[in-house]
This record gives sequence, structure tokens and C-alpha cells, in this order.
Amino acid sequence: MNTFINKTTEKIFFLSDLIGAKVVVQGNKAGKLGDLVIREHEKIPEVTHIIVTRPYGHKPLLVPFGRVETLGQDEVVLDIPDIASFEGEPEETQVLLKDHILDKKVIDLDGNEIDVVYDVKLVLRNRRLFATDVDFSRYGLLKRLGLRYVAKFVYHLAEMFKKETISWAYVQPLPEKIGSFKGNVKLNILKEALPDIHPVDLADILEELSEEQRLAIFNELDTEQASDTLEEIEPRVQRSLISSLDKERVADLIDEMTPAQAADVLSALPAEDAEQIMNLMEHTETDKIESLLEEQDDAIINLTTRHFIRMLPGTTTDLAIGAFRKFGEEADVLDYIYVVDHDGKLEGVVSLPELLMAKPESHLQDIMVTQVINLEENDTIGDAREKFTRYHFDALPVTTADDVIRGVVTYRDIMGLDH
Repeated sequence: MNTFINKTTEKIFFLSDLIGAKVVVQGNKAGKLGDLVIREHEKIPEVTHIIVTRPYGHKPLLVPFGRVETLGQDEVVLDIPDIASFEGEPEETQVLLKDHILDKKVIDLDGNEIDVVYDVKLVLRNRRLFATDVDFSRYGLLKRLGLRYVAKFVYHLAEMFKKETISWAYVQPLPEKIGSFKGNVKLNILKEALPDIHPVDLADILEELSEEQRLAIFNELDTEQASDTLEEIEPRVQRSLISSLDKERVADLIDEMTPAQAADVLSALPAEDAEQIMNLMEHTETDKIESLLEEQDDAIINLTTRHFIRMLPGTTTDLAIGAFRKFGEEADVLDYIYVVDHDGKLEGVVSLPELLMAKPESHLQDIMVTQVINLEENDTIGDAREKFTRYHFDALPVTTADDVIRGVVTYRDIMGLDH
């Protein structure tokens, strides 16, 4: 949708939506919007010019924003008498949003990496365009990866994505000679921003940092947020982070968790460290935690069911639906069909919704997912908990080293052990 610029217009754009838009001059295509130039003399920078890229052999255009008549992600209309008089390159002191800001790392005041700038939020107000926020949300990342329709769908579902922006007021001044800028986007913020980041997203960020950076940020969290974040971090990073913390601090964090969550974290640690932390904890259900820790070592194969639906890859979907109705009464797992060859080797998985939406003449091999998340027969209950927590499947197949399916374990059977 395009916006005709007038004195009363106020509209929000994102830089990634505008880059590449067709630029029209006097009814003819002049090129594509290549970048936006900003002036950074105020807390909220203003767009002063647009850069129009043109076909090979033609110089780019540097057009004052005041000459923009219509602005949109599909089309930008300029009100200029001719093209030649606007040919030119930006000066070294001018800041280009796409070239100088996008994909830069976001660094906090203490030099710790927070995330990456995936987009820039822009607000059009009274014929003037302002860069108001840097966007490091998962919504911004999806758009940067070209998954625009997925991003828009997720954006409407998750309000938290809308909060993962930082006002430009927090951005430190950029170098005067921006043309040579190869550094990161630095923020005058640390403690103020961290409480607004969801523990799942904060865990993802911490997993990408160095040990020193990770510890610096983690130590800024209050006990409740630190506990929630620690629970979401992958076991390898959990071990590293916990080894850098006082055991009294770790005990306080684990005291905030449920018995099952506490057991998951403690099971990732060496037995000696886990025992020392348990002795410092004040949890009301330490006996239950100890029992769950013992269960974590049990082999997963003992909890599998053999009552699941398996079919050959050449089975058509209409036959599969008919067989599903027949075998479903005896099956313990109804969410998935496991596609196997004649030797029982797992080749893929088809979910029930995918089966029902497929064309009747399709074959299971055409609609199955071949990259299957599975457990191996020697894995433990602890391994199963970790995968269920990370991937959120309703069931996981258990296979041999040769990919022969031995059984299926369900989410309810594993995650319900602590009840």
C-alpha cells in the first residue's frame, strides 16, 4: 500500500519494506529505492534524502526527501523536473540506513553483544520521515531472510515481537566519517532493556556470546528472570554458565523452579556439583528432585510404545487415511504416521494434518518430513526431556544406530513423570 504524503499523514514503515521499491518519475520507472540518508543531529534522526539505484551504466540519484510525493513498499513517486540534475553520490559524512546500520551487531554500554539490527523502524509524520527505532526482533529477522509472509503471520500472533526494538535515542552517535564505519551499533543501555526481553529470546542471545559477555549480562538479571532464562539455555551453555557462578547463587535460581525444571538443570551438571548445589537449596520438594534425577538416567527404550502407525513410503494418502481409521483404535500415538521401508528403517514422518490436507493420489514419500528429530535406544529419560522441551513435539520415535524404529515415546509419558 502506498501513502500519498500530506501534512496530516502519519504512518509506520520498516526499512526492509521500502528497499527495492520501484521509483517513478513523471510516470516512468527511474530505478529502485536503494537506501535512505539520515541526519543525526537530533535524538530521533530525520531522513534527508533517498538514494535511487539505476541500471548498470547509469549514475544513482540522490533526491531530497521533500521531493517524495508518494511513499510505499511497492512504489515511490518523485516530484522532480528531470533526472540528470539529481545524479550524485552521498557524502562521507552522511549516514545510510541500509549500508551503515542493517546487520550491524547491537552492543550495549559495557561492550556486550545483544543482537543484530535486522531492520529500522520509520515514522512518516507531517511530510517528514524519522528513523525512530532499531529492530532486532525475530519478526525483523524473518523479513531479512526473505520470509516476509511468515514474518507478518507471526507478527500478528506474538505481541512480544513488537517490543523487541530499541529507540534510536539509545543509540550512541555514529562516527563523523561514516563511510569508513566498520564497527557495531552501540547502545547507551543495558539494565533498562534486559527486563523487556523474553527468557526464551534472552537464552538464545546468551548462547551466542562469549563466556565473559554471557556472565556480564546474566549478572544483571534479577533472580526470577535469571531462573527463567537459565531453564531455557541449552545444557552445554548451562554447564559453562553455572561453573562461573557462586553455588549459592545457583541454588537460589534453582529454588525458583519446579521439581522437574530443577532436575533438568541439575542433570546437566557433574554429579559432584549437583550434589553440592542440592545441599544449599531450600526447595520444599528436594526429595522429588532427587527422585527425578535418578529417573533421568533410566533408558528411554523402557518407556516406548510399539502401538504406533507405520506405513510404506509408496502408500497413497487416500489408502493411508483408510488404514489410519482401521489401526487408529489400537494405536497409542495418533498424531503421526511413521514412514518405514520393508526392513523397518525410518524414512520420514507425516503428521495427521498434513495427511488430511494432501491430495488423495499423493504418496506418503511426497509429503513426509525426512529430517526427523528422534531419540536413540540408548538415550535416557533426561535426553528425552531435553528434546521435548526444545522441539515441542507430541511424540518422538526411538531408533537404533541403523535408523530402525524400535518404538515411540510420547510427551505426556515423559513430561508427566514429575506429577
